[in-house]
Amino acid sequence: MQTTRQQKIERLIQKDLGDIFLRYARQSGGVLISVSEVRISPDLSIAHVYVSIYPSGKAEETMQRIENDTHKLRGELGNIERHQLRIIPELHFHLDDTLDRMEHIDSLLHTN
Repeated sequence: MQTTRQQKIERLIQKDLGDIFLRYARQSGGVLISVSEVRISPDLSIAHVYVSIYPSGKAEETMQRIENDTHKLRGELGNIERHQLRIIPELHFHLDDTLDRMEHIDSLLHTN
């Protein structure tokens, strides 16, 4: 059961990381990165961030770049949220491939 505090922090991190990834996308050559969901641990120390990447063909390369830049992204998030959060959570990024799976299922249904 999530507390109201956890839900507020999840929304805050999702919004701020979305803004960071918007600037990040301009540097990455046309790859669109959106934050689809954030789940934070009960002690507010770890945030699991689910990102969608378009085009999906560049997803693996982009995820590798995000993993390499995790420290930098956490620092940027800390600069934005320094007055709202005492401790900036550790970020763990995961690829959200829900849209790809939906597309695949849709194509299977339409071919039959």
